[in-house]
Amino acid sequence: MKICTLTKETIIDATTLFNAYRQFYGQQTNLKEAERFLTDRLTKKESIVFLAYHETVPVGFVQLYPMFSSVAMKKAFILNDLYVVEQARKQGVAQGLIEHCYEYCKQFDARYITLETSINNIQAQRLYEKVGMNVEDEVLHYSKYW
Repeated sequence: MKICTLTKETIIDATTLFNAYRQFYGQQTNLKEAERFLTDRLTKKESIVFLAYHETVPVGFVQLYPMFSSVAMKKAFILNDLYVVEQARKQGVAQGLIEHCYEYCKQFDARYITLETSINNIQAQRLYEKVGMNVEDEVLHYSKYW
């Protein structure tokens, strides 16, 4: 498996994976908007996307969004999107992508990396615990949706 950073040259590979990821979460397919969304994140430097390849075939991606910890006065990251195509699951792709994120975050001396997952996503929870993530038990996260 090879992991590389999203570039203009790999945007189509990422678009296909991102569109499938959105469909996995019940959204309608929309390749044009998926490409626009990823292109905007890339050109505006609002996120970092890593793509996993098996030989020349894109099999997964992860997207990190930077933020900051004011108390620690350091950068932090949200692991917002992680997706592996069905035929490549249970082959270490997701774990490899997460570990690649860890290395990337360490380069910035980041305070932390965080993510959220649904309560019933047991398979993902097992993976996150396997790679050293912990469930927060000292804070509550609040959200307001429109």
